[in-house]
Amino acid sequence: MQAIADAWSEPREDERVLEPLTPDDEQVVAAQLQRPPRGLAAVAYRCPCGKPAVVATEPRLADGTPFPTTYYLTCPRAQAACSTLESRGLMATMTQRLNRDAELAAAYCHAHQAYLADREQLGHVPEIAGVSAGGMPDRVKCLHALAAHALAAGRGVNPFGDETLDELGEFWFPPCLEESP
Repeated sequence: MQAIADAWSEPREDERVLEPLTPDDEQVVAAQLQRPPRGLAAVAYRCPCGKPAVVATEPRLADGTPFPTTYYLTCPRAQAACSTLESRGLMATMTQRLNRDAELAAAYCHAHQAYLADREQLGHVPEIAGVSAGGMPDRVKCLHALAAHALAAGRGVNPFGDETLDELGEFWFPPCLEESP
C-alpha cells in the first residue's frame, strides 16, 4: 500500500493525486457500495462533501483475478445519475458520434492510453494489457467508468467522461450518505 501512495505522491499534469485510504474512507466506500469493496488502492476523487466519490483499484485483486477497472465510481448519487443517462440511450448516441468524428475518436483513444498508463503505475497485469474501461477506445459502454475517469484524471482527458459529468451536473447535492463517517 505504501508503494502505491509513493507512486502517486507527485502531482500529475493536472495536479490531481491519489490519496491514501483511511479506515473511515474504507467504511464510507463500503456503505456507498453496500458491500465490502475489493482491491482498494486509493481515493482518486472526493466529492465536495469530503467523501470518496471515485476510488482507484488494484489491477489484480487479492484472489489473483485481473481487474481492469482502475477508477471505480462509488458515490451513490453519481451512480444513479449515470444509470439514468444510460437508460436514456446516451451511450448509443456517443458511440454513433465516435464512429463519425475522427477528432473525437482520436481524443477518446488518447483517454484510453491515459487510463492504461494510470493503471500501469498501480501494477502490471499482462492479462489485461491494452484493456481499459467503459468501452474505450472503440465504443461507449459504461458511463460510470467514463465519469470516474474524468473525475479522477480531471477535465480534458476523457471527452465522453467530461460530457457525462456535464450531464450529471452537481450530483453531490444534497451530500450523499450524510450519516456516514
